[in-house]
Amino acid sequence: MSLLEKLKAGFQRFMAGRRGADELSLALLISGVVLSMLSSIFHLRIVYLLSLALYAFAMFRMLSRNLEKRYAENAAFLNFWRKTSLSVRQFFNRMKNIRKYKYFKCPECKTRLRLPRGVGEVTMTCGKCRHAFKQKA
Repeated sequence: MSLLEKLKAGFQRFMAGRRGADELSLALLISGVVLSMLSSIFHLRIVYLLSLALYAFAMFRMLSRNLEKRYAENAAFLNFWRKTSLSVRQFFNRMKNIRKYKYFKCPECKTRLRLPRGVGEVTMTCGKCRHAFKQKA
């Protein structure tokens, strides 16, 4: 067995029972890289220390054997990320179509609705809660 094969086998034994990189770990690493760049541009030592802390936490998560806890952390992060990215996409979509549509919220359930601009005052019925109300576009 060559030295390279021994190192490979040793690394495989070391990583047994560990999950490795998941979405939260990758997000922590990317955030650490961004903060490292910002700290080098603006010469902020506290930002550099924060980036090192993010690197350390990402490595801890990747090498941890407590898979249930890491899975729960990653699931909470993914839930947060889905909601945030959906809100950002919807915001940019509203900004893109702001000349065509007027956006507003249902007074009962707060669901976002839209009307074409220039139709005047109409009676709207919310598709989610079926609440009828008047809205001017």
